[in-house]
Amino acid sequence: MRTKRLLFYVAPILALGITVLILLLSLQRYAFRDTVPSGVIVAGIPMGGMTFHQAIQILDTKLAELENEPITYSFREKQTTETLSWKNSGITFDVPDFRTELASLSHASLWSRLQIRSQFSKEWRLQARYDSQPLKLKFSPEWENAHFGRPVNAVRTIGADDRIRYINGKSVYRIDWTALTAQLQATLPTVLPVGDAAKGNKSSRGTVLSGIKARFMSSSAVRSEVRAGAQAETITLEVPLIRLQPEVTLDHLKAQGINRKIVQFSTDLTTSGKGRLHNVAAAARSIDGMLLAPDEIFDYAKVVEAAEQDYGFQEAPVIFAGKLVPGVGGGICQVSSTLYNAALRAGLEIVERRNHTLPVSYIPKGQDATFAKGYINFRFKNTTGKHLLIHAKSSQGRLVIKLYGTFPGNVTYDIQSRTIRTLPPSNKYIKNPSLPTGEQELMLEGKPGYIVETYRLKKVDGVTVSRTLLSRDTYPSQPTVIAVHDGTEGSSNRPQQIVEDGVEGPRFP
Repeated sequence: MRTKRLLFYVAPILALGITVLILLLSLQRYAFRDTVPSGVIVAGIPMGGMTFHQAIQILDTKLAELENEPITYSFREKQTTETLSWKNSGITFDVPDFRTELASLSHASLWSRLQIRSQFSKEWRLQARYDSQPLKLKFSPEWENAHFGRPVNAVRTIGADDRIRYINGKSVYRIDWTALTAQLQATLPTVLPVGDAAKGNKSSRGTVLSGIKARFMSSSAVRSEVRAGAQAETITLEVPLIRLQPEVTLDHLKAQGINRKIVQFSTDLTTSGKGRLHNVAAAARSIDGMLLAPDEIFDYAKVVEAAEQDYGFQEAPVIFAGKLVPGVGGGICQVSSTLYNAALRAGLEIVERRNHTLPVSYIPKGQDATFAKGYINFRFKNTTGKHLLIHAKSSQGRLVIKLYGTFPGNVTYDIQSRTIRTLPPSNKYIKNPSLPTGEQELMLEGKPGYIVETYRLKKVDGVTVSRTLLSRDTYPSQPTVIAVHDGTEGSSNRPQQIVEDGVEGPRFP
């Protein structure tokens, strides 16, 4: 009796235990399967029921096939094409989330595997990664130059008749990388090539084929042909191009306002020696073609520095202590003085200018502009409201400077200089013990000095409307040098000892 009662309680417990065990074994068998859950499609390929190894192997194979498929880049404007694979275009594909879930099914705990398998997605999308570097290396700036050419700047020319002429520049095509990137993203396949991957799974065949038709997203710049069986035979992408304008365009040049010759001024070079001619030409070449923006200040010190560096200066007389002495760079003040006169006649604002200590032969007194390195400079401001172009040339015994720009045709300027006072030379005595007592000897004839006023007259339609004082210049007199037996030498009013009209001096034999 007791045995029967014991069996009555034990049998159900044993049956329950067996049931639980069977259930656990079933769950374990379900969780630890090495196959992809049924009904799973990975990037258009049915993989349900495949082993993990088979699924990954097929995935890797199809990804490699896809990445090696060709894409043709068409450059319609130049009627040329280039064919590359997706991979060589910098585009790679994968289904990384699918790989991650398979790895979890292989290595996670029982309960995690059960949860992952029960919630395993049926659709896994293809993902693309784009690296623009390979494509930019292929279609590099050198490739673009070879196929599309280089932009050509617009040019402004000035003829012998001083007329301004323009030659249009040339724009060229360049790849629009932003638009190309967008087109590539719109062209990316959404499924893998099928081939033999779908064999043996007839229930998924219709899904695969419909996926193939949608493999390439719509794009007006893409042409593709799909053959029965799955593969996209050709993909042609029309590369978007943009126009690259040259750095200097015709509109840019014309906007500068170089419309006509404003003024021309020249000085004589026929008495200059070889070294002086070289120095004048060097300084003239350094300002020839110089373009001043509105309100920009011309700085002659920078011109002299550039001329010395580019061409070098030769020996020629310079002014030192009120005298012409041997030196280096003599003649550069003829360029600044000639340009000064051109600037005056263009009505420009003179920022800095000083006269020589000696009158010069090539320009009227009061109209010269000297230069002393580190001490005296010549500067003026472009007040025309537009750009100002300087042309300078020394040839056939003349230095000619022309200014081109925008200027009223009915406005002219005249320059008038007048000597308001002549300064007689003083006497300077030096000792000469070899002379008899009380006698003297004339060593150097003195020269008078001058005080000069210079005016600028503005005329409109030939009528003077203003007269402006530009400068009041003093040219010191040069003393008469007399040798005496018991005289004393020296002068209390000696000029500052600087080199004018050159960069170095004096040089004595």
